[in-house]
Amino acid sequence: MTWYEVIIRLILAIIVGGLIGYEREYKNRPAGFRTHILVCIGAAVTSMIQLYAIEETSKMILAQPTLANALKADIGRLGAQVITGVGFLGAGTIIHEKGSVKGLTTAASIWVVACIGLAVGLGYYFLSILSAVSVFIVLVSLKRVEARIFEKAKIIKFEIEYKNRGEMVKKLEEYFKGRNIKVQNIEFEIEEDEETEHQTCLYTILVPRHIKANDIIRDLCYYDEIIKINLV
Repeated sequence: MTWYEVIIRLILAIIVGGLIGYEREYKNRPAGFRTHILVCIGAAVTSMIQLYAIEETSKMILAQPTLANALKADIGRLGAQVITGVGFLGAGTIIHEKGSVKGLTTAASIWVVACIGLAVGLGYYFLSILSAVSVFIVLVSLKRVEARIFEKAKIIKFEIEYKNRGEMVKKLEEYFKGRNIKVQNIEFEIEEDEETEHQTCLYTILVPRHIKANDIIRDLCYYDEIIKINLV
C-alpha cells in the first residue's frame, strides 16, 4: 500500500464521517461532526494496520519459509474489536428520559460510521461512498416518512379527583378505549374521603401522538363526577 493510497483513504474517511456527523451536529445530538469523523478515521486506520500486518507477515514468510507455521495475520480480528469497542461509545449517547429512550439513532450512526471506516481502510471506495450516502439519506429524508407511517405514542400523567368511583371508573375506561388510549398504571395517592366520597388517583396513560393533553383534560371536564384534574 503506497503513501498516496493512505492519504486518499484518510481523506475519504474524513469526508464520509463528516457527512454523517454533520447531520447529527445539525440536530444537536450528543455525538456530532468531529466524533463521527474521529470514529471513521480510527476504523480506517485499524483496517490499514491490518493490511500492513498482512504485508509484513507475507514478506517475512517469503524471506524465511520456516516461519510459515509460526506467523499468522488475522485480517478480521482488529476490525471486530473496533465494532465491539464503538458500542461503548454509542451507549454513551443513549438517554432514558420521561419513559422514552433518546439517542438510539445517534448510537446506530456511530456504529455504521465505524463499519464504513473499516471499508475505507480496506480500499472499498465505492462501497464506502454508497454506504455513506445511503446513511445520510436515511437520517435526513426518512424522519418525516417515519413520523407519518409509524405514529408513536406519548406518555402522559395526570392527577384526577372525582366522586362516584364505580361509575366514574367505567366512564374513564370507555373514554380511553374510544380514543385508543392505553392506561399503563393507576395509583391511589390519597385515601378516599368518607365525608365527601371523593377519590384522588394518579393515571399514567399512553396517548397517540396526535392527541394533546389539553384536549383530554377538556373532554374529561364535561363529566359531572370529576372535581379536579392536574397534569403531573
